[in-house]
Amino acid sequence: MKRLGVLGSTGSIGVSTLEIVAAHPDQYQVVSLSAGNNLKRLKEQIQRFRPQVVSVVCPDAARLLRDELGPDGPQVTSGVEGLIACASHEQIDMVVTAVVGSAGLVPTMAAIEAGKDIALANKETLVVAGSLVMEAVARKGVNLYPVDSEHSAIFQSLEGHQKSDVRRLILTASGGPFRDRPMADLNQVTLADALAHPNWDMGRKITIDSATMMNKGLEVIEARWLFDLPAEQIAVHIHPQSIVHSMVEYVDGAVMAQLGIPDMKTPIAYALSYPDRLALDLPALDLCALKNLSFAEPDLDKFPCLALAFQALAAGGTAPAVLNAANEIAVDAFLREQIGFLDIADTIGRVLDSHVPNALEHIDDALRADIWGRQQARLILAQKS
Repeated sequence: MKRLGVLGSTGSIGVSTLEIVAAHPDQYQVVSLSAGNNLKRLKEQIQRFRPQVVSVVCPDAARLLRDELGPDGPQVTSGVEGLIACASHEQIDMVVTAVVGSAGLVPTMAAIEAGKDIALANKETLVVAGSLVMEAVARKGVNLYPVDSEHSAIFQSLEGHQKSDVRRLILTASGGPFRDRPMADLNQVTLADALAHPNWDMGRKITIDSATMMNKGLEVIEARWLFDLPAEQIAVHIHPQSIVHSMVEYVDGAVMAQLGIPDMKTPIAYALSYPDRLALDLPALDLCALKNLSFAEPDLDKFPCLALAFQALAAGGTAPAVLNAANEIAVDAFLREQIGFLDIADTIGRVLDSHVPNALEHIDDALRADIWGRQQARLILAQKS
């Protein structure tokens, strides 16, 4: 029986994780749950999985939930302290980190320091402080399993091979809803347009990141730390069908790929059960029904966010944390319909240009860079308005 903490339990990854747990009750037990503002869904999850501790964003919501659940309910916490409590509970074996954004860094580090294995769906943790996180993973002797479909595919394609045999990693990207739209039309993109992802069912923030291809840029930075390879050995290919989830090219020319339908339950289940595989009630991939599998180089002029991510990775230090912070602020402004689609990349680029990277020696360095990046992005957006 593997005992789990699920951070971000009411989001798409968290919901899929708990569906897998419900289908395999003899193998998994839920010890903790954390959620954002969806108290209705969280209460349903509490009733079904009976965790010992739960966390919500604000103290007022925690008090409301505590009153509704009564004395027989779990411990209810809030804020960063609540996330840490849910991540480091003594009975947990593995923490599924599925919160959105840089908010995942502190509880993930707390879980690692507490000796918990990590199923990582929060790419920002490695974007903001990848070197520090992977150092802690090695020092504490814990396992970190990728949940992003691309990194899970690479993880599987690397099985049984040596890093020295790798020529490059190839991350695939759907290209989002604008892969076929002319660049000149992107200044007319609406919020509804950007949220209409053709292949994946994701949260709003990640869906916008996919539309700008910042999501792929963040995944490049994540891959650099997960697999300890430089940016020069990480490529991105547009693959509209989202069937090949990513590939590894070896020095002898062989390419190993992991294929599957576009459903996040497969990589989640692999992270939960590694090195075993869980039986999932998902449609089979019908290769004979596929008309084609196509690949193309990304257009960095059309998708400047991808280029900005490579720029931040090359700059190193605190630059990726600033990149991510600026992106979170700009995307939030776009989701509120306060700025246009093209303003997202423009804002991030201006923040990066004004940043002088510092060395990343402690988690506080990353957190300070995150705060600075947010402040600078808000200043730029205020000037735009």
